[in-house]
Amino acid sequence: MSIDQGARALLTIDGDARREAVLRHIWNECVGAGRANEALRADWQEHFREAVQQLGMRSVRFHGLFHDDMFVYRAAQGSGFGSDRSLAQPIYTFSYVDKVFDAILALGARPFVELGFMPRELATETETVFWWGAHASPPKDMGRWAELVSETVKHWIERYGIDEVRTWRFEVWNEPNLVPHFWTGTKTQYFELYEHTVRAIKSIDRQLMVGGPSTSVFVPDERYAGETEDRAAQAGTAQAVDVDALDWRPVWIDDFIDWCATRDLPIDFITTHLYPTDFAYASSGEARAISRYADATFDDLTRLRALIAASAFPSAELHVTEWSTTPSSRDSVHDTVYAATYIARAYLQCAALADSISYWTFTDVFEEGGAGIGPFHGGFGVVNEQGIHKPTFHAFAALSRLGDRILLATGHGVITRASETGAVSALFFNYPDEMNGLSVGPHDSFPETRALSAKGPARRVRHIVEGVAPGAVFITETVDLEHGNVAEEWFRMGSPVNLTPTQTLHLRAVAADLDRCLLTASGDGVLEIDVELAPWAVMSIVQA
Repeated sequence: MSIDQGARALLTIDGDARREAVLRHIWNECVGAGRANEALRADWQEHFREAVQQLGMRSVRFHGLFHDDMFVYRAAQGSGFGSDRSLAQPIYTFSYVDKVFDAILALGARPFVELGFMPRELATETETVFWWGAHASPPKDMGRWAELVSETVKHWIERYGIDEVRTWRFEVWNEPNLVPHFWTGTKTQYFELYEHTVRAIKSIDRQLMVGGPSTSVFVPDERYAGETEDRAAQAGTAQAVDVDALDWRPVWIDDFIDWCATRDLPIDFITTHLYPTDFAYASSGEARAISRYADATFDDLTRLRALIAASAFPSAELHVTEWSTTPSSRDSVHDTVYAATYIARAYLQCAALADSISYWTFTDVFEEGGAGIGPFHGGFGVVNEQGIHKPTFHAFAALSRLGDRILLATGHGVITRASETGAVSALFFNYPDEMNGLSVGPHDSFPETRALSAKGPARRVRHIVEGVAPGAVFITETVDLEHGNVAEEWFRMGSPVNLTPTQTLHLRAVAADLDRCLLTASGDGVLEIDVELAPWAVMSIVQA
């Protein structure tokens, strides 16, 4: 009898043999990062190494592959004084891209390739977004864009081999519905960009996987129904008393599917971004930051799955290529244990609904708005710029230790088994009942977030697992308000903006100081779990 068969026959929980279900680790299929050029930095690469080796991240997605600071696309040198360099035969150089991709692949991970933004010499408009000046326009020459994509993909195939590149995903652009921030064209112009891109890639190899439309958030109004964003259509949302009663729906997905179906264009996967927040503009022009309910991601994914199943592409994969508590890189909740608990809850709740949900991002080395001010400035990362582990890092570590089979799922955690080894592991959390189903963000400052610490009550978790190895030892590891809550310690220190080496070492130690203890199974293979979780706690249980 194999280990797998023995584990299935022997394990019971709370006196019952449990019917197992597959647990897909959608949380570490992909993770986000800022832009390609940042990946040339030693600290970025060190943070990513930890993300792969400690959190199990398998791929990474970032902006700016074709941005000018990667020097991929340049008009031919010596094209003549006074000539239009934008129309000259371009030179393609991949030395910077090769350094980034080589480093990713050397760690056993792979890129989730976002194709964008536009090289300046191809851009129809040179207005830029972000501190680093991304060009977000349609190309001057669609043929040149298609050639850029083709030459890049061919280079990767030559360098890494077709079998490797067939495992990658090629996503066309980023959030083109956000005009003029990430796209200065129309909806139809984006669809045309997709058409030329997918045809270019599929002409190289039909098995290469291409998808889109990489749109941002769900909305409950008609702001994106036309060719460009209609600010006036948001007024009702901005003024709504109960935003959760509104009909939140995906952006451009159905139009994108229809466009591709009528033109016989392939869609291997659908991508979108499901932040549980929104920014709606009232008729006065003022923006309202909207925080949706805690189950918004689950409900959005359920709706999106149904839409895809009923479409012309029912087998298309679904990848959420950006997700976090909020889409602001200056939201202080990202630094807190409150975010860690929210993340653990949401990922377990949504595990069967997507092929990946990419957390945005793994590191605070992220410069869309310039470098952050201070070590805990609300950056997206699970580690800060100094590489200090935030509570969210520990939440991902706990998720990564779970097996691939669910033995027990409750509203407060799971008990799992690894099909290869039979090892039992668990994750439990206390998302406080006093939250009444609300989400945790956004918050403009760390002191604002501290009001959440009063939420309660504690939660007792009790389970009896029979059939584990006699005398087996299990390690419990808990992050909560008193353990691993590093931003709180930084706040107590007076919130220094520039850390000394001594302060950095101290905070690193605080971040690692989780509540750890041992649980030992009885001589006849019975593991008794009886723990009290403080509000906002995330506990991992894994066999030693």
